[in-house]
Amino acid sequence: MRKMLAILAVALVASSMAAAQTKPAPALSPLSTSPGDLAYGNYQRGDYKAAMAEAQKRVVTNPNDTPAMLLIGKLYAEGAGVAIDRKKATEWFRRAGDAGDAQGAYLYGAALLADAPGDKERETARDYLERAAAKKNPAAFNLLGELSLRNNGVFADFEKAAEYFRRGAELGDTDAKYALGELYKHGKGVAKDDGEAATWFKSAVDDGHTGAMVELAILEFNGSGVPRDEVGAAKLLRQAAKLGNPVAQNRLAYLLAGGRGVDKDLAEAARWRDEARKAGLRDSKLDLLLSNPGAGKTPPSPKQKSN
Repeated sequence: MRKMLAILAVALVASSMAAAQTKPAPALSPLSTSPGDLAYGNYQRGDYKAAMAEAQKRVVTNPNDTPAMLLIGKLYAEGAGVAIDRKKATEWFRRAGDAGDAQGAYLYGAALLADAPGDKERETARDYLERAAAKKNPAAFNLLGELSLRNNGVFADFEKAAEYFRRGAELGDTDAKYALGELYKHGKGVAKDDGEAATWFKSAVDDGHTGAMVELAILEFNGSGVPRDEVGAAKLLRQAAKLGNPVAQNRLAYLLAGGRGVDKDLAEAARWRDEARKAGLRDSKLDLLLSNPGAGKTPPSPKQKSN
């Protein structure tokens, strides 16, 4: 689905830009690893037309062959050997979901939520996501948590969201780990606990989540819930900055400008400031600091909001 992250963009708009993370579209993970799966084997070799032909033949032979349905949907979604066709991809995911496949139910629900759905589509999506969650699909719990935060535009049900995120996080979903950390950080739906927030952010960091890298860096920089560690915070920000997170690039520029956790380096600070600018993050205070280094002796803490 794509740009779904600011996971808490609607309900936690005050949580700052540190949450900025380009959330990927629903993962189209390997659909079959069974020995002798000719269709998927063709897909892995790049022979997409043969993969499509074999998968279609299998569905004709067995209308409940969900791995074949998912592969057909994947081919249409990726435009592999055929023209990209989101409508056809979505329909194949629905068929797989209706046949009892958890991944198909998740992908269909996610597809319905991708483009500003109306109430009917949102409820249908919730139904399919609940089917997937009942079979312990981790990503389905994450999207159900997001739906609870939006709650049809009324008020966010933080407690329900926290429960969904927790279940997804415990099953290993990276975005659910990050979202649960945010709820602990802000005390929404759970008691505020920076230490618990740090635990979940760290788990998401281990999965490569750049928004979690920024949030954990903020906690480490300020010694909130974890020992104060400016060097560690700078390392996390550099890691996220290299992966393209503009908030991390901006915050790292501040640390480089003030020599906090890293050696002072105005030239490198300017380079990271410029990278953040390319992504649309402009910061007049940082511009002033870099144009007149003596204007401020210390940079603002990473927790302070950028202009």
